Amino acid sequence: MAASVFSSALYAKLFPTGDVGRLWTDSAEVRAMLLVEGALAKVQGAQGVIPEISAAFIHRSSLEVQIDPGGLADATGQNGVSVPALVSEFRKAMEAPEHAQYAHWGATSQDIIDTALMLRLRQTLAAQEAMLRSLLQHLGTQADAHADTPMVARTYGQHATPTSWGAVLAQWGQPLADALDDLETVKTAALWVSLSGAAGTASALGPHASETRAKLADALKLGDPGRSWHTDRGPILRVADWMARIVATLAGLGQTAVALTATDSAELVLSGAGSSSTMPQKQNPVGPSALAALGLQMTGLTASLHASASHQHQRDGAAWFTEWMVLPQIALSCAAALQITENLVAQWRPDTDAMAAKFDGLGSVHAEALSFALAANMPRPDAQTATKTLIADATAQGTSLEAVARAAHPDLPADLFDPKAQMGAAPDQARRFAARVSSL
Repeated sequence: MAASVFSSALYAKLFPTGDVGRLWTDSAEVRAMLLVEGALAKVQGAQGVIPEISAAFIHRSSLEVQIDPGGLADATGQNGVSVPALVSEFRKAMEAPEHAQYAHWGATSQDIIDTALMLRLRQTLAAQEAMLRSLLQHLGTQADAHADTPMVARTYGQHATPTSWGAVLAQWGQPLADALDDLETVKTAALWVSLSGAAGTASALGPHASETRAKLADALKLGDPGRSWHTDRGPILRVADWMARIVATLAGLGQTAVALTATDSAELVLSGAGSSSTMPQKQNPVGPSALAALGLQMTGLTASLHASASHQHQRDGAAWFTEWMVLPQIALSCAAALQITENLVAQWRPDTDAMAAKFDGLGSVHAEALSFALAANMPRPDAQTATKTLIADATAQGTSLEAVARAAHPDLPADLFDPKAQMGAAPDQARRFAARVSSL
C-alpha cells in the first residue's frame, strides 16, 4: 500500500482528486517558490532595493529555470527547510553571479514557503469551488424534481415522520451552499503574502519593508496582512476548516447513502456499484463508503492541524513540520470528497416505489400526526398516551395504525395517513434550495 491513497496508482480511482492532485507535488511546490522569488526580486528592483537590471534577470529566470526537487533532498534533510538549497540551485542555474547574488534579498525561508503555499491554496480553492458549484447544480435539479416524493425520515436510525427525497437532498445541499457563500470571505481572511524576514521583524528588508510586502502581495494577487504572521496559523486554519465543513457534510451524505442501499430495504440505486470477489449478488456502496472514510480521516487531520498551530517563540520547527504533513492531506481529502460525490449524485436514482413501501405495514410513521389530531379534542399528554395505546393495539392485532385509529376515532381527517399530506415544509425546503442554487 502506498503512503497516501492520493498518490497511489492502485487507489487513484477510489479517491480521485482531479486537478487538485497536481498542485500538491514537490514539483508544484518548487515552481511556486520560484514564482515568489521572482516576484520579490521584481518588486525590490522597482523600489531600488536591488539593482533593477538584476531584478529583471532574476524574475525572468524564475519563470524559465527548472529545478529537480530530488536534488534538494539532502540539504532539506539537513536544514529542515528546502529554501536554502533552492536558492543555491537557483543562483547556480542563472549562471550570472553578479545578478544571482540579489535573489532572496532580505527574505527568510518561511516567507517563501508560506507565500508559495498560499499560491497553491488559491488554485486548490478555485478547483474545489468549481466542483462544489457543479455538485450543487446536480443536487438542486434533483431536489426540485423530487420535492414532493415522499419518504420516511429517520432519527436515531429509526422511522420518524414523512419527509421528501427533495428535502433530504436540500438538507445536504444547504450547508454546501453556505460554504460557497463563505468562500470569498475565507479567501480574503486567509490568502495572505508573507514577508517579514528571519524573526518576523523585517530587519533585513530595509526601511520600506511594509511597502515591499504590500507590492509583493499586489504582484502575486494575494492579501497584505499588514504584519508578520509567521506563528499565527489562523490563515491556514481558516482554509482547512472551510474544507473540513464540506467533507463533514459529504461524509454524512455518504453514511446515509450506505444505509439507504441496504439489501433488505434499498431506497437508493447506485450506478456502477462495487462487486465482491466471491459473492455475485453484492452491489457494494463503494462511493458512499469512501466519503465516510474521508470524513473519519478529516477528523484526525484537522485535530493535528489545530494542534500544530501552537508555535514556540518566533518559529517552531515541529509545529511547522506537522502542518506540512497534514495540510496537503486535508486539501486532497476535500477534493476527493467533492469529486466522489459529484460522480455519485450524477448517477444515483431514488427507488420511489421502495420509498413508498416504507409507509405500508403498521403505519407508525404517522403517529406524531395522529397525536396532534387527537389533541384537537383532548389535552396533549392524553393525546400522546392515547396514540401509544393505539400503536400497541395495532401491533397486537397485526393490523394498521390507521384501521385501529379510525375505528376508535371515526372523525379523524381523511388525509391524516397520506404521506404526501404529512410532509410539512419538506417540499418547500426542497424548492427553496433548488431556487437558491439554480443560477450557479
